[in-house]
Amino acid sequence: MTRAASVPATPVTRPWTPAAHTSSTPPRGSSKTDGEMSTDGNRKGFAFGPFCLFPAERLLEREGKPISLGSRAFDLLTAMVERPGEVVSKADLFTRAWPGMTVEESGLRFHISALRKALEEGKDGARYIANVPGRGYCLVIPATAFGPEPDQPSIAARPDPKLPLRPHGVPLGREEAIADLLEQLGQDRLITLVGPAGIGKTTVALAVGAAERGRGQEVRIADLAALRDPALVGAAVAASVGISARSEDPTNEILGFLADRSVLLVLDNCEHVLASVAPLAERLHLEAPSMRILATSREPLRVLGELVVELPPLQVPPDDSRIPASEVLAYPAVTLFLDRAVAGGFRGALSDGTVGLIAMLCRKLDGIALAIELVASRVGVLGVEETTALIDTRLRLLWHGRRTAPPRHQTLTAALDWSHELLSEEESRTLRRLSAFVGPFSLTAAIAVAGAGMEESEVAVALDGLLRKSLVSVRHGQETIRYRLLDTTRAYAAVKLDASGEAATTTRRHAEAVLAMLKANAVALPLTDHATRQVRERALLGDVHAALRWSFTDVASRNLAIALAAEACDLFVRLSLLHECRHWAADALALADESELDDRTTLKLHAALGHAMTFIDGNGDAARHALEQALRIAERLDDREGQFRLLSRMHMFHRRTNEVSRLLPIAIRIQETGTAIGDPVGIAAAHTVLGVSFHLAGDQAAARLHLETALQMAAFEHVSPGHFAFHRNPYIALARTYWLQGLPERAVAAARPLAPEAASPDIVTRCIGLIWGADVFRWTGDWATFQELTDQLDTLAGRHSLRPYQAVALGMRGEALIRSGQTRAGTEFLRSALKVLHTHHYELYTAGFTVALAEGLAALGGAEEAIEILEAVLDATLDRGGSLDLPELYRTRANLCAGLGKAAEAEADFLTAIETAKVQGALGWELRAATGLARLRATSGDAVAGATLLREVMARFVEGRDTPDLRAAAGELARLDACSA
Repeated sequence: MTRAASVPATPVTRPWTPAAHTSSTPPRGSSKTDGEMSTDGNRKGFAFGPFCLFPAERLLEREGKPISLGSRAFDLLTAMVERPGEVVSKADLFTRAWPGMTVEESGLRFHISALRKALEEGKDGARYIANVPGRGYCLVIPATAFGPEPDQPSIAARPDPKLPLRPHGVPLGREEAIADLLEQLGQDRLITLVGPAGIGKTTVALAVGAAERGRGQEVRIADLAALRDPALVGAAVAASVGISARSEDPTNEILGFLADRSVLLVLDNCEHVLASVAPLAERLHLEAPSMRILATSREPLRVLGELVVELPPLQVPPDDSRIPASEVLAYPAVTLFLDRAVAGGFRGALSDGTVGLIAMLCRKLDGIALAIELVASRVGVLGVEETTALIDTRLRLLWHGRRTAPPRHQTLTAALDWSHELLSEEESRTLRRLSAFVGPFSLTAAIAVAGAGMEESEVAVALDGLLRKSLVSVRHGQETIRYRLLDTTRAYAAVKLDASGEAATTTRRHAEAVLAMLKANAVALPLTDHATRQVRERALLGDVHAALRWSFTDVASRNLAIALAAEACDLFVRLSLLHECRHWAADALALADESELDDRTTLKLHAALGHAMTFIDGNGDAARHALEQALRIAERLDDREGQFRLLSRMHMFHRRTNEVSRLLPIAIRIQETGTAIGDPVGIAAAHTVLGVSFHLAGDQAAARLHLETALQMAAFEHVSPGHFAFHRNPYIALARTYWLQGLPERAVAAARPLAPEAASPDIVTRCIGLIWGADVFRWTGDWATFQELTDQLDTLAGRHSLRPYQAVALGMRGEALIRSGQTRAGTEFLRSALKVLHTHHYELYTAGFTVALAEGLAALGGAEEAIEILEAVLDATLDRGGSLDLPELYRTRANLCAGLGKAAEAEADFLTAIETAKVQGALGWELRAATGLARLRATSGDAVAGATLLREVMARFVEGRDTPDLRAAAGELARLDACSA
């Protein structure tokens, strides 16, 4: 935290940021002598090395300075420090840190690792904790207990009854916040801790007071929550510092008493009596220089010298299924949830699924401590799954917490009632209307929804008031400010909206505002970088869904529903939400006859429907009809951008059906359209489409030319799903092109960036990148990477319900099984995959899978069946105009014929494969066919001719001598030379 000016004219507000915290003043009575820690006789703890551990205070110090340590790690350390030199079993450690819960061993290892890091183990050779395999962990240096005996407690060590603490001392998840405040109080003498209801302001402030008192500091607490009359504030503060107020305004008496005293005054719960607290706090700050003030409030005091510190929510795990459960358990919000759940009777096992649900609950509760405690308390009765099912209902507002909690904290409704009672009529009206928003919103959107009967300036002022009272949060982005209601606040305000009778009109205004936001977003699309656009568009989803659901159920809002669906479907395509796209596009088209719709709306809906159906339902007539109809409308409207996108989708459709002869004419139209538009991004995308077309048609030289041209244009990096239909990465096709041209090392280098999930923002393109990248690693014999990409594809396709891509992953698994010797299982996988692909008319990969299936069947003694299957695919491929797979199909049939003793047929197929590969410029295919032909000729006694042919093909390779095909060719050549000799 940075230091604020000593007496600023206006309050300084800043949120906490995670940091390593150290105290500016060590605990009194602690000092370092001759490299050892001396200890305060009034504090009980353990000393080991440079550390002192105080279990009752939940505090670890290094040479008098606090060390930030997680709650679980602290419990584990305490268990080992209490038994130095002994092996503490894993069972004992689990019981100590996770009482009543079943946790995987990875969770223990995670926290032990964090503990070692906090102790700086390894620095200068320091070693503290040893792992004893199969048994547990041990503290390997001496630890000495110090402090008073249990039966003779020190008076000074007794907790002040005015400082109620959690049973375990430092509040869970607030270690850094408390350390930060302790440090800041040494610099700023008037701090106001602000935040929404239930976030934990009082808990943190009291913990700060307890820590200061533990250092010997005089601490006084004035709890103002019970006051209803602001005029009583002075008397309440006077009583808290130990004097009796003799006048109606005892400020002078308080000043006289505190003027020369070093004291920390905690003014708790100030928001409802700010008019009286503010002037008192300001005078105390200015006229009592030895005292410090820590106030808690839902809005700032707004006085001279005030430093406003915003208490953030407890940190919650991100919405990312890739984070292991052991790491999720370390997030403060999850730690608090489990602590309260166990206290409420929860004894369930913590499976990955359960931990994931708990993480989701913590996110829905926005990391608000009170909300987490109240919801977690129900888990012991309802279970995690049932609690999750109920979290989106208004029941959670009524769930009760501890009976001993203040009335305003016993339910979420009570906590929010406390804030709502302090609002003006304009603020109350604005708050309940803003509950229509599910996600972040702009000031413009807020005025559009909440402004019925109010001036724009009135809404802006009301919004500012809600912001100051911590009922609305603010997000500062790169482009504009966004506001948001916390989920619990929104649920509370929605109840108020229902009771007001304004729900219907507010919901309609919200749907209209969402439509305006979608249109504005589309206009700004080409001007926004991809990362910013993704964040902004995902933030829109909640409101888009809410607006669509309402408009489609309101009979009078048919036109609004259709318009919303048309705009929303473009958003769904950009975010790869294809199932939602298909659902809403189909529903919108069913809501009215097309004669009732304008061309622009019809174009959007058909384009979105055709695109989504292609990837979900397969490449059937319905998808093709929708795309063709949309293209006709775009041509009639002379909409070149629309034509470009639709031609791109038509190209994808025919690519998937493997109708190679259709690809190049479409690609040429795309290039002409892109040139007419004049957009560099479109021109770069057109070169990529042309490169893909030539690649699949079997002209690798032309493919490489166009793909490398696209790469030389910086604009290709900006090709996005929302700009020209797909995020086309030229490397996807270029990697395979390099291998086919006999450049295997360059192919691997180009394929490497396709492996990570972050290779493309578009799910479809990412799947294609994984498949085509896997081809390169299969061809170069890197089966480990091939399997890794197969797993990624299967996970990605399954997560987004892309059945055709799941079938491709199944076929790839079959290939890997055959390679590993599990031939029968591999052939069954391939048969299943091919069946699904044929059902979906997804023929792009059937030739490659058929080659693998034929080789598997031959290994099982089914060469005749394999030849029949190959011939059917060969005929179909030739009927569609050929493809780059032709040389492999001919070569595979040649190998099968050779195995059956049909030498003449085998030689003819080998020669056809070689000639076809030469025409394609596919040196990789040519080498495979030449190796097979040389082997065949050697068996017929013509080893010299076979060697000559193979040596000529190998001479054209300039790299990749260690790849499987070149090694096999070199081995065959050596054998042929030996035979000739």
